[in-house]
Amino acid sequence: MRGVEILAPAGSSGALKAAVACGADAVYLGIDCLNARRNAENFTAQTLPQVVRNCHIHGVKVYLTLNTVVLEQEQPLLLKAAQAACEAGVDAVIVQDLGVAALLRRCCPKLRLNASTQMAVHNLDGVRMLEQLGFSRVVLARECSRQEIERIVQGTSLEVEVFVHGALCMSVSGQCYFSSVLGQRSGNRGLCAQPCRLIFRSCASDHALSLKDGCLISHLQELIELGVSSLKIEGRMKRPEYVAAAVSACRAARSGEQPDLERLAAVFSRSGFTDGYFTGNRDLELFGYRKKEDVTAASGVLKQLETLYTDPRQQVQKVGIRLDFSMQQGQFTDLQVQDCDGNVVCVQGELPQVALHKSTTQERAQAALQKTGGTPYWIEELNCEVGEGLMLPASAINAMRRDALIQLDELRGECKPIPFAREKAPELLTHTVAKRPAMRARLYRLEQLVPELVKRAELITLPVPELLRLCSEKTPDFLDKLCIGLPRMLFEGSEQLHSQLAQLRELGILHASVGNLGSLNIALEHDLLLHAEPFFNVLNPLATQTLAEWECSDVCLSLEATLESAKWLKSPVPTGVVAYGRLPLMTMRTCPVQVSAGCARCKEGENAITDRRGTAFYTSCAYGCAELLNTVPLYMGDRLDELRGLDFYEMWFTTERPEQVKQVLNACRRGEEWPESFTRGLLYKTIQ
Repeated sequence: MRGVEILAPAGSSGALKAAVACGADAVYLGIDCLNARRNAENFTAQTLPQVVRNCHIHGVKVYLTLNTVVLEQEQPLLLKAAQAACEAGVDAVIVQDLGVAALLRRCCPKLRLNASTQMAVHNLDGVRMLEQLGFSRVVLARECSRQEIERIVQGTSLEVEVFVHGALCMSVSGQCYFSSVLGQRSGNRGLCAQPCRLIFRSCASDHALSLKDGCLISHLQELIELGVSSLKIEGRMKRPEYVAAAVSACRAARSGEQPDLERLAAVFSRSGFTDGYFTGNRDLELFGYRKKEDVTAASGVLKQLETLYTDPRQQVQKVGIRLDFSMQQGQFTDLQVQDCDGNVVCVQGELPQVALHKSTTQERAQAALQKTGGTPYWIEELNCEVGEGLMLPASAINAMRRDALIQLDELRGECKPIPFAREKAPELLTHTVAKRPAMRARLYRLEQLVPELVKRAELITLPVPELLRLCSEKTPDFLDKLCIGLPRMLFEGSEQLHSQLAQLRELGILHASVGNLGSLNIALEHDLLLHAEPFFNVLNPLATQTLAEWECSDVCLSLEATLESAKWLKSPVPTGVVAYGRLPLMTMRTCPVQVSAGCARCKEGENAITDRRGTAFYTSCAYGCAELLNTVPLYMGDRLDELRGLDFYEMWFTTERPEQVKQVLNACRRGEEWPESFTRGLLYKTIQ
């Protein structure tokens, strides 16, 4: 048994070759649509069957990435890609979009689903939602600590996959809108431009949004003991030599040997590696960027690494086989080969002759049968029964061995298609749209709750601590408008949150706003009216229907939705968009201000980092996680009439003081242009 799986990236044919040759147990790859690395070389629906066949022959599983958020008009493309995956017999697909998962469960229920790290699942509550959706595996957020991974593994029947090497994003995966808001290149759609790797200054760093590559290879034995199922290597945009080095290091560490981390760092690093999230040491040692010496270090190891996947003599043979050879007088020679997966091949050879000079001994037969170099096979067991005084040419035994292994290739590579029924795509229900969209407010601080807001908003969301503070002295007379803003990222503290929700529910607050599968599961336990936030990245009707089935009474659509697509999107529940506010460009577990200046200085107003032009990006931790806010607010106050066709719009107040809140509300009421710098966000732009 090889135990825990080593999962390698295959963003190109060269990387795939390196992963297979160096002994990966599985690879993940994309075709030319709906995958989160659209700039990789990738594969096609036409080449996928051959890729799967070759990998299966070598004992390697194939996971197809359908891990982007999907636009409504892309449903036919999604169905086509899913059908191609089923026909090729892939071992699983990796998905991010809730709508994609729901559709695949209908059309191909026997296709295994792996929940992408883009779903930002980071606690046991989120994993339990995946269990209900029919997932087989969860790819945890990279920010999870050892203790958090252990808690999840012990609490779920799902396989747990953990990133053990590769790039770390400053933002929790699936929660970054930096690239799309600034340049219309969406990370959730596979085209992140990585603006975070540029210069951003804090008081302690010139690269305040750039993390070192994560490396948990030295912790592999710990992860195995925890019960993790798969050890994942990031890097579908990386060269084959990187894949070769990473897979080789993981194989060594899994076997209890010393991995060559120096060679791995030479081929690619950003000022070295970090294990800070796993160990809980989330400090400045997490941060790093690609320096000149990091680039030049690769030249000394590339040729050596290339031989790992180009020299057949160095290829890792992963498929164990048992050979039973029989050569008896008066009987045709027989060879039976059985592999570790139970496939059996029988080959009949020539009649042996009586030896006139040298007879074929058991040792000579074994020597011929053991020649499996250049194939995926290594001999676990070899049994030879050779009668005395008989002779069979070595060439005949070699031919039997070759014939048997070719037949075994055919058996192992035989396509096992997965049933697919396109006609099972659901009929989508559509609710009646409100004649005029209602206004809702989302506040970061209690002080922003001005009387004008109470009067005009149909729903007012506050973070849990601020809502408790509001209700601590006396119960407000607008309880029916109040909404509990649950923390999106809840790595720890769920017991306290349950207690707080029970307290607020007892006070008579009925509404809760949720932005992650984990917080959704927690809120469901308290019989609250649920409102889905934009952080579910909903861009298609399948996703709205899924959230509606999970008792969400309405959905605020993705921050990447265009206004036109939002108004035309079919939904069984009311939908809306954000119409004012500094949009959160990143959701972070490690706050760049906190690690460099500390929380005290942040609270005193030193809560920003600056880009190379000196523009300030403010941070906030209002909803249970650090957020990096856009430099200017989204403003639609002078175009509220264009929001007709939606059920509601949301006003997000983040850094605003009470008097600024009043100013925004008055400007919107009068339909005035905003006098300062602002943006329309992505409401009139199409993301790529």
